Amino acid sequence: MDGAPARGRAAWLTSAGRALLDLLFPPVCPGCGRAGVLLCDDCRARIQMIDAVELREPPARLSAIASAALFAPPLREAIHRFKYDNTRDLAGPLAAMMAAGWPRLGLAADVLMPVPLHARRLTERGYNQSALLARGLAQALAMPVDERTLIRRRHTRQQVGLGPEERRANVADAFVCRGAVRGQRIILVDDVCTTGATLEACAAALADAGAASVQGYTLARARWLPGQPAPDAAPTL
Repeated sequence: MDGAPARGRAAWLTSAGRALLDLLFPPVCPGCGRAGVLLCDDCRARIQMIDAVELREPPARLSAIASAALFAPPLREAIHRFKYDNTRDLAGPLAAMMAAGWPRLGLAADVLMPVPLHARRLTERGYNQSALLARGLAQALAMPVDERTLIRRRHTRQQVGLGPEERRANVADAFVCRGAVRGQRIILVDDVCTTGATLEACAAALADAGAASVQGYTLARARWLPGQPAPDAAPTL
């Protein structure tokens, strides 16, 4: 028999299951604790949008890192819940923030690529938060997203708590390109950028495979960039 009815039933069961879970365990805003909403309007208004772009000179393989917002409350709590508490539905509003900032960044690309997780961590977490952001952003921008070409071949420590040199060493040669990227302009998508070490390691693998250019775009930036407005003067969404 055709698999379409089975897929339809599976989709219906998934939707019904989500509705039941929402009824039994309604979403709670990570910023203020308000029940019944993933991210309330008041907390969205408090997120500090920065539209920051850091240009990088050779020998860096990553030519630029752009970020939509500052990694500070309430976005910090939203990202933590999205990443570690299995709140995948936050991908929608978070990707929408990235899409809103895109036109002001001057980025040009042929394809979006999420920073990959190692298979072990993907199994532990159940999903790649960067891939969910990339899919939402790709849909909003009508751009293709490639989740197969860039592979994390080595399991690495969490970057949290490591210094800049430790971060670079931790992800050195951790990624490999297993597809055709020659001549492509690629945007790497990730949730948070601190030093850019992970993005740079990804860019090195893509550049070695012939990518024309590699830039990074993250939802949040964990440190302030020179020349940007002070955090308390940053525009809000």
